[in-house]
Amino acid sequence: MKNKFLKLSSVLLISVFSGVSGIRAQELEGSWEGKLSVQGTELPLKFDISRENDSFSGTMDSPLQGAFGLLLDKVELEDDQVTLSYSQIGATYTGSLSGETITGTFRQSGQEFPLILKKVEKTVPGDPALPSSEKELEQLAAYDQGKYKYEVEDYFAKPKASSFQFSPDGKYMSYREKDENAKNHVYVKNLKTNEITRAIEEKEELVRGYGWANEDRLLYVMDKGGNENYHLYAADVDGSNTMDLTPFEGVQTQILDLLKDDKNHVIVSMNKENAQVFEPYKVNIETGEITRLYSNEDIANPIMNYLFDKDGALRGFVRLREGVNMDLYYKKNSESDEFEVVKQINWKDTFNPSLNYATEYPHDAYVVSNLETDKNTVYLYDLKEDKVIKKLFSNDNYDISGVSLSRNRNYELDYYTFQGEKREIVPVSDYYKKLHKRITQKFPDKQYSIADKTDDESKYLIFLQSDKLYGEYWSYDVAADKFELLYNLMPQLKAEDMAEMRPITFKSRDGKTIHGYITLPKAALEGKKVPVIVNPHGGPQGIRDTWGFNPEAQLFASRGYATLQVNFRISGGYGREFMESGFKQIGRKAMDDVEDGLQYVIDQGWVDPDKAAIYGGSHGGYAVLRGLTKTPDLYAAGVDYVGVSNIFTFMETIPPYWKPYEKILREIWYDENIPEERAIIEEVSPVFHIDKIKKPLLVVQGANDPRVNIDESDQIVRALRAKGVDVPYMVKYDEGHGFGKEENRIYLYKAMLGFYAKHLKDQELQPEFRD
Repeated sequence: MKNKFLKLSSVLLISVFSGVSGIRAQELEGSWEGKLSVQGTELPLKFDISRENDSFSGTMDSPLQGAFGLLLDKVELEDDQVTLSYSQIGATYTGSLSGETITGTFRQSGQEFPLILKKVEKTVPGDPALPSSEKELEQLAAYDQGKYKYEVEDYFAKPKASSFQFSPDGKYMSYREKDENAKNHVYVKNLKTNEITRAIEEKEELVRGYGWANEDRLLYVMDKGGNENYHLYAADVDGSNTMDLTPFEGVQTQILDLLKDDKNHVIVSMNKENAQVFEPYKVNIETGEITRLYSNEDIANPIMNYLFDKDGALRGFVRLREGVNMDLYYKKNSESDEFEVVKQINWKDTFNPSLNYATEYPHDAYVVSNLETDKNTVYLYDLKEDKVIKKLFSNDNYDISGVSLSRNRNYELDYYTFQGEKREIVPVSDYYKKLHKRITQKFPDKQYSIADKTDDESKYLIFLQSDKLYGEYWSYDVAADKFELLYNLMPQLKAEDMAEMRPITFKSRDGKTIHGYITLPKAALEGKKVPVIVNPHGGPQGIRDTWGFNPEAQLFASRGYATLQVNFRISGGYGREFMESGFKQIGRKAMDDVEDGLQYVIDQGWVDPDKAAIYGGSHGGYAVLRGLTKTPDLYAAGVDYVGVSNIFTFMETIPPYWKPYEKILREIWYDENIPEERAIIEEVSPVFHIDKIKKPLLVVQGANDPRVNIDESDQIVRALRAKGVDVPYMVKYDEGHGFGKEENRIYLYKAMLGFYAKHLKDQELQPEFRD
């Protein structure tokens, strides 16, 4: 929204106050709503106040800004005078309590705004009257009838063990193991004594990821209910000395650098001072001491990325200028505090440097760039002089995604990677050429990646996968030249029962070469035309589907459905021109490519054109709704998973830390301030074309989603229900942008299979329901 003055930032703690009367305390408890009028724009605010004994705490929601559950640092009641404040941003609300009304003033930065709060019944995000009941969703799931070898749990229950890692010195191996309550704790095994201890306990909130900080300490991240405000935690290998290193509510933490040469510190970025921008902090993982390394104070032209060297010194940063330009600042003199602009580029340009420590010259870097070519290319670069030293590697058809260096061998360049039809590794160093040859000879029909290695490179963890193998961890002892199978993540899924994922290439209606994948069930290979699930990916910009084991596609194949994945224009990995050709084409030519892909697989004789469903998440969910309105007769059914329904409201409810990118978002999607593009938004926003939807739709949403607000799903369900359409609607109030909890994922896919069975399979095979 325009003219926002609230800087939604969190605070360090909740202050509590005592000495209030019991009657007044009861009156203040509860939920309060009001609207600020700011230059003609109404900004709804909601406060939830709770009490324990005579102490208050509270949270604030600002739905239009996509901010929920932000903790107040002051909740005070003196007689009938109420004070609520965010001291970090200088915002305070004071008012007089009278029954179910608080009449007062909101103050910030010298401005004052009248605000009347009314007491309301406490609610959850979105409209709680809209979601379908558990009984209705269970009845939907029951349509998935038949004798199948594999159930949903076989594909979507988390592995019994996963996420294997070595400690840096190779003394320990860590891994996640699931208990009887589907909680995935982190265990540490002493490889010499075989003693096992639980280092990290997963409780109500998911441990979203973990890793080794040094030989004796682990790091892990958690948020609350999928809100993506990640906290960084640390724990010793025996589970002791557990600590929240970033104990700030409403703040997102991102790890920037693990500082392998400084075992007691990591560098993180946090939007602690202002919710819209991130600043770098050095965190002591033993004591929790935090030091800010650089101030990101120019909110109009904020710093977006930081470049630190291996010793933790800030060498450069990228500043966003005028919302769409990127200026690379670099410290040419290590003795100076001055950063100079060495390159000015547009946000569409790629210029990603990583410092090269293999030479004596301190300004050498490896740079992945598309400034000179359509495809991302690797260069040896002089950052001080801003010039190419040498072109190192490129591919004619695909973007190079990165380079890998060996810290153990003085940062020798080991290999390049890129995504072609499959993931490709191009060895460079003599050492890695031998290792690559040894691994590929041992596993010739698998795709591998180095999951981990010890600091001295004496032991490797190798992760193997294929289109029919979910994943295996193997260890490799270099000195003994010995491979050992550590763990098969999904041993119940037999490769001979899995479906093949085939790369496909076709021409779009305007002559563009488009790539993708088709996963075909056994019946299709035998010549039968099968139902197909068209699955556009999320993003959409810069994202692409890849070859490998896809549990969704394999689950669908087990029920006789093919899965089509199209890397439509705007997808990443195919060069700059291909990606940019999809800008301002979301819901238009990008959608045409998906339709052309469906026509291609129909022409091959693989799928039944009358039984094509469309399913996707995020942008893919938008594509579902757009497909059902753009081509109402093409699809037999659709499943919208956390998808955008209204581009106007989507732009208004982006999380605050996306705000600096708003101009870029409008260059990728559409800008409502340009009349002709505003008309396009109305054309391609499904919520304005409800009358065109005539095929069945299942809608799925996480209530705490900070990216695609629950209102996006509520809008489409409410509008369809108003015209008498039965739309099953699944909402999980402990999830965000996609379901992370095992029980919720299983619940989702069971309902989805029932929905497909109901609308894609023969009617006589469907069960009947009676109350």
